[in-house]
Amino acid sequence: MAQRGEAQTLTEHVRGLLRRDILAGVWPPGSRLQPAALARNYGTSTTVIRESLARLGQEHLVTAKPNQGFFVMSLSLLELQDLTLVRSHNDTLALRLAIERGGVPWETDIMSAFHVLTRTPRRSAEDPAHTTEAWSTAHRNFHVKLVEACGIQMLVDATEALFDTTELYRRWAAPSTVASRRSVDDEHRAILDACLAGNVEMAQDKLREHYETSLDVILQAGLTAERNVRADTGSIDGCATER
Repeated sequence: MAQRGEAQTLTEHVRGLLRRDILAGVWPPGSRLQPAALARNYGTSTTVIRESLARLGQEHLVTAKPNQGFFVMSLSLLELQDLTLVRSHNDTLALRLAIERGGVPWETDIMSAFHVLTRTPRRSAEDPAHTTEAWSTAHRNFHVKLVEACGIQMLVDATEALFDTTELYRRWAAPSTVASRRSVDDEHRAILDACLAGNVEMAQDKLREHYETSLDVILQAGLTAERNVRADTGSIDGCATER
């Protein structure tokens, strides 16, 4: 049992290192992840690497292609537009229910989550181009707390899954000057204030605007399209990324 626990701890540690490096761009979107090379790089076994990559696949950061191996998830404009659409519908519904059902305990939770988020440095002096892990964790917690009181676990689970799926896009765009000029704290505060005021429509609008602004920032940061604009939706197929 002790050996099993130690193995799980090691896998979790390596998973954390791989996740950090993927989100920091050490392993760029779309790049191949070779277990043997990664084992040498992180000083561990290929078994631990494969288990770690499998777990990162559950977080939508890594994909396994048959007969090809592991790859960092590629960035796709069409996917991002669809994710933003689904996220907006899911989270605004969950938020409406949370406002209606949450009460004072929920208001206390979201105020606390917002306080932690605004007091956590978004960037560090050592790496000013990227968001810190602590801020990203607080950011995720704030968005989950917003909907947690909806009372429908499927909606909360979807909020968490959609947040995780779009995290690579946000991290990818973080070094851009567009992202650095954005007032994320003000956007979060506007959502919070509308929730505390019990203004359902305003809260939903502010949350939707928050997600759409994220989409705009990512596009301006360099996620570009090359062909096949769909006239009915404005979404674009065949997109590529530029760094």
